[in-house]
Amino acid sequence: MGSKSFGNLLDLASGDFLDIPHTPRPLPRVMTVPGIIDGYGISNRDSDAISLLPCRDRKIIVANFLPLNSKKDSETGRWIFTLDNDSTLLHLKDGFSPETEVVYVGSLKTDVDLTEQDEVSQMLLEDFSCVPTFLPQDVHRKFYLGFCKQQLWPLFHYMLPMCPDHGERFDRSLWQAYVSANKIFADKVMGAINLEEDSIWIHDYHLMLLPTFLRRRFHRVKLGFFLHSPFPSSEIYRTLPVREELLRGLLNCDLIGFHTFDYARHFLSCCCRMLGLEYESKRGHIALDYLGRTVFLKILPIGIQMGRLESVLNLPATAEKLKEIREKYRDKKVILGVDDMDIFKGLSLKILAFEQLLQQYPTMLGKIVLIQIVNPARGSGKDVQEAKKETYYTVDRINERYGSPGYDPVVLIDRPVPRFEKSAYYAVAECCIVNAVRDGMNLVPYKYTVCRQGTPEMDKCLGLSEDSPPRTSTLVLSEFIGCSPSLSGAIRVNPWDVDAVADSMYSALTMSESEKQLRHKKHYQYISTHDVAYWSRSFTQDLERACRDHYSKRCWSVGWGLGFKLIALSPNFRRLSIEHTVGAYRRSSKRAIFLDYDGTLVQETSIVKEPCADVISALKTLCSDPNNTVFVVSGRGKDSLSEWLAPCQNLGIAAEHGYFTRWNHQSCDWETSGFSNDLEWKKIVEPIMRLYTETTDGSTIEAKESALVWHHQDADRDFGSCQAKELLNHLESVLVNEPVVVNRGHQIVEVKPQGVSKGLVTGKVLSRMFEDGNAPDFVVCIGDDRSDEDMFESITTTFSAQPSSEIFACTVGIKPSKAKYFLDKVSDVVKLLQGLANTSSSPKPSYPSHLRVSFESVV
Repeated sequence: MGSKSFGNLLDLASGDFLDIPHTPRPLPRVMTVPGIIDGYGISNRDSDAISLLPCRDRKIIVANFLPLNSKKDSETGRWIFTLDNDSTLLHLKDGFSPETEVVYVGSLKTDVDLTEQDEVSQMLLEDFSCVPTFLPQDVHRKFYLGFCKQQLWPLFHYMLPMCPDHGERFDRSLWQAYVSANKIFADKVMGAINLEEDSIWIHDYHLMLLPTFLRRRFHRVKLGFFLHSPFPSSEIYRTLPVREELLRGLLNCDLIGFHTFDYARHFLSCCCRMLGLEYESKRGHIALDYLGRTVFLKILPIGIQMGRLESVLNLPATAEKLKEIREKYRDKKVILGVDDMDIFKGLSLKILAFEQLLQQYPTMLGKIVLIQIVNPARGSGKDVQEAKKETYYTVDRINERYGSPGYDPVVLIDRPVPRFEKSAYYAVAECCIVNAVRDGMNLVPYKYTVCRQGTPEMDKCLGLSEDSPPRTSTLVLSEFIGCSPSLSGAIRVNPWDVDAVADSMYSALTMSESEKQLRHKKHYQYISTHDVAYWSRSFTQDLERACRDHYSKRCWSVGWGLGFKLIALSPNFRRLSIEHTVGAYRRSSKRAIFLDYDGTLVQETSIVKEPCADVISALKTLCSDPNNTVFVVSGRGKDSLSEWLAPCQNLGIAAEHGYFTRWNHQSCDWETSGFSNDLEWKKIVEPIMRLYTETTDGSTIEAKESALVWHHQDADRDFGSCQAKELLNHLESVLVNEPVVVNRGHQIVEVKPQGVSKGLVTGKVLSRMFEDGNAPDFVVCIGDDRSDEDMFESITTTFSAQPSSEIFACTVGIKPSKAKYFLDKVSDVVKLLQGLANTSSSPKPSYPSHLRVSFESVV
């Protein structure tokens, strides 16, 4: 059952369930596009217009929070804002050219009174190029602490609400707040955007619907999205009631970024299973073909800001703190952990593994210490409190059992730790362990490695010479965190296997110095060359590449609300005007009409496959006109088509994609295509297809006289697609010397004689008409699937040298096609045929030549 979504997004953002004020006026900014700025801050020209004035390259970075720190002066009552130098978003511009203007859109971490919002907006834009969103408190609470932290965050970390005490069940009001918040963000971006000159880079799961709002208003805007959290497997993600809305939101981007291939693979699997999409690799880039648009995927883990971290290491306070820690633990090896307080960081598992280490290796007692720094929790709730309680209980128990006066095996630092102090702990630690059970990326290992490398300035403060031994570091990393694949020299562990984690920590501590040096060197080289500037530059370059074809296609908006889709098609592609087609039919003298069957004359999904009375009536009338040559060209068998279309005596039928052809019902004999009639290859193909049918539940074999088709539409999507690829390769290898072709279509694999296609039928029929002196000056060809593209191509090629002929190649449904025209559905095809039939049955009026005028409706 499909999930509910609101039909009108503007109504949703201002519905009765939440009191959300609309943006009172456009945000102040520099206008670089000529025209009047309207209420949304958009030029009064069409949204697809291009500014004729040269403008500076602009990047709009959109995230939940702005990279700012804020506080209110208690004496003056004025707001004081400073840049948050620890924010990754702030350092994205390191990867941009110096001429690039960067605008940030997001929320402040503090509430600003409604009366102060205009003044603060002006100040932030002028001083920091920041555009605050000012979400109403109730919306922000339900959006961030509600839907994001209670539903999306747990789900993306593989936690399902199996019972009320284990996670929060889906709440429709929280979802409505999520949609409303994304709509407010969209309004702010629209107020800052410079039409298609700007690139928009959206960050993280808080704003997965934002691309839908922006794409609906700006068809050709450059949209990138990067997900900083894991993306769950399809078995987990598909439990979300609003799963398709979020997927389609991401697919409205041009480029979607993930930290690891696992996350991207899970996203692709969801697109395959829930939306029926398939992906391919295009010159090293993974791409999805989505409604004529190509959506690219980017796999690249984020880096750190090296300069920022090294500047902290150079502080005198860092060196002093480092000396203090070394003195305190001078006879001990330090194992360091730095984690947020939440249920996914595996704090308890890590501490239990350290306890196991002390049990297994008693000689280590008194020689090692685990220092665990706990960052403040980002969320709130019962699960955080339970994790904190369990952590404290486990630490107290271990220290009580294994500790002694002046020695605590586990040191828990649960307070805000200044950056310089944290860097000092990194530099001292012999080993760093990250034992999260699930984490999107986690940059702690990167920071640890850089701090262990140190800087010349820090070495000078510590009295170290240039002849000091090479630096060392060892990492014990959970295999379930995003940075694990990048750091190949780390010891990877399953955090749930406490014994294995304990053994890994022991191995890291007892590893030879030379091996520690080699591992450290390998990690530091990767981290220093793949910093945040490299990551930012690589992503934006790929975004530009993904948007190169924006202006080579025509865009069509389809659907309402969160069901909105943008279809990109050829610029010459347009809706077929029935009136214009009927007029051209009336003016012509010789006509050829080619019609597909399934999906054109009858609904593809209909259980009843016989044509309705209206179709039969129209076909009979058209066939009775001596100036018409009408053919139904189908992949179906000749017996079924003969039976269903028997009332149409003069109708030509091409069955099995043209292998069998009959010019009219009076012709009892069917002509074959003229290619090889040797069907011995079936004895090779059928056993192979039967094998794949037995091993693929839901698949079937369709046996035609000239072909064999393996269907997998009722099989598991992923497995069926995988089996189809394997079957295709299998058949191509064994049939290499046979006169057949193996094709893979939509959820089918077909083997048929070489040269057989619908395009061959149209070419054959038209050639005979030309030979008989009946060259048509009017041609209609209508179909709905891939096999019909051969007909469109054949007709276009045949009449390319005859511009006087009226050619109407038409596909059913708005989708990429070689046809020039489209009709929305089967009922429109029937209306067209009835219009043509009525013209044939009516007497042709005669007008003086000087009064004949041709009108073509503009679509």
